[in-house]
Amino acid sequence: MHTTDWIILAGTLIGIILYGLYKSRTSRNMEGYFLDNRSMPWYLVLLGIMGTQASAVTFLTGPGQAYSDGMRFLQYYFGLPLAMIVIAAFFVPVFNKLKVFTPYEFLEKRFDANTRLLTSFLFLLSRGLSTGISIYAPSLVLSALLGWNIYITNLVTGGFLIIYTVSGGAKAVAHTQKIQMIIVFLSLFVVGYMAVDMLPEGKGFAAALTEAGKMGKMNIISTGFTENGFDWKDKYNIWSGLIGGFFLALSYFGTDHSQVGRYLTAKNNRESRMGLLMNGLVKVPMQFFILLLGVLIFSFYLHQKAPIFFDDTRVAIAMQSPERDSLLLVEARYNESRNNQQFAEADKYRATYKRLMQKQNPNADVNDNNYIFLRFVKDHLPVGMVGLIFAVIFLAAWGSIAAALNSLAACSMVDFHQRYFQKGKAVSEETNYSLSKWYTFGWGIFCIVVAMFTQNIGNSLIEAVNIIGSLFYGVILGIFLVAFWIKFIGGKAVFYAAVITEILVYAIFRADVISFLWLNVIGALLLIVLAAGIQYFIPKQKVTM
Repeated sequence: MHTTDWIILAGTLIGIILYGLYKSRTSRNMEGYFLDNRSMPWYLVLLGIMGTQASAVTFLTGPGQAYSDGMRFLQYYFGLPLAMIVIAAFFVPVFNKLKVFTPYEFLEKRFDANTRLLTSFLFLLSRGLSTGISIYAPSLVLSALLGWNIYITNLVTGGFLIIYTVSGGAKAVAHTQKIQMIIVFLSLFVVGYMAVDMLPEGKGFAAALTEAGKMGKMNIISTGFTENGFDWKDKYNIWSGLIGGFFLALSYFGTDHSQVGRYLTAKNNRESRMGLLMNGLVKVPMQFFILLLGVLIFSFYLHQKAPIFFDDTRVAIAMQSPERDSLLLVEARYNESRNNQQFAEADKYRATYKRLMQKQNPNADVNDNNYIFLRFVKDHLPVGMVGLIFAVIFLAAWGSIAAALNSLAACSMVDFHQRYFQKGKAVSEETNYSLSKWYTFGWGIFCIVVAMFTQNIGNSLIEAVNIIGSLFYGVILGIFLVAFWIKFIGGKAVFYAAVITEILVYAIFRADVISFLWLNVIGALLLIVLAAGIQYFIPKQKVTM
């Protein structure tokens, strides 16, 4: 990478850290640290929500997902706008009325302490694992740039991130996300423009989409139906997106504290609702554009030499193996096929190349979706833009991870530490403020450890994060749906139903009989049915809300 790129990369990142530290001045109490004293306007709430969900995983692997599988991943978000309406109408007023720090406090008021503890634990587990994967994403960038071992880059990227997250809490997170999202959007528009501008003369945006469409990459809508009926294992279709995506979004934005914590910082119900509803309006177009970048890159590589495998670091390792000659032969045939525009044949050689790499190392991850966008930026963008785009990936990572660490610390402190270790004790606000910082630091270390085990995860990172969420979100959502609307069911029934349902959801996932998005629907509905059945055998409890 050119010196100019390094200056832009370092300058942007250092500037964000300093800005976060500058904005970190807040009340030295828990409400100031975790919720910025509930003072945020709707536009900062919106940027916080978007910055939390749009991690480096989204920007790094979203284009790669579209490059390999087309635009159909967009359907995953079709249920989100409806979920925003439901949350704004029913969830927000309850959380704000009770002045909760975390949504799980509401569950103790509605059910009991055990239900609150279990639900908060499920959140901590799912969000802790997902955040570890989010740390791994920018580590890929640093590893590719410096040639460092991925374990070292995990330590470096995670360590820098912890600095301003621990120091500043919710206020630093919100204000840095504002700057981060502005830089991210401007940079991605520039990348899209340049991908089209570098096409051969006479080919523009429309021609690029037409070519990609002929290759099956503009598959925005798919029904999931085959000649044998509906394919329940099809990951992305309009039904799994509308139904499964709705349940997933309802749980993520309505019960996951990494998101709930963003709109609990708002001044009032109106500001919270505006932030959520605006997110519902802009999220699908934003994701459309991110995926479209992958389609444009695909069109670009129809006219340029495309790597047979996009992770050049792993290729270099494979070239030191006994399979070297075979790999070189397959690569030559791959290049010949692409030169003759025999793209289907080239895809077969690419698959053969991956099998040879795995033969050399059975534990090797031969899914290179996560490297497609990164390789395009590194190989083809001009000096200056490379550094800026790599900075964007770091900024997106820091924005989402900082919010996640803040939420993990909040739940640890409020749902566990205060509830179980400080019960009945007089503790100063200064002490709690200090403990909150230590919990943030501790979760940062945990997530770095998770990142260390992410290298051979197999899926694209964006898919892996969503799979982890789907294992837990259905159960968590089911608990909240009962809490809001099914008043005859008490805490014991919900607790037992949640434990049983979580086991069953994991078993269904391991059986690999259905797409992961449907796990959100199954988890929520199964919990409700089981809780109602269990309640039949338990003496009726008085509902406190």
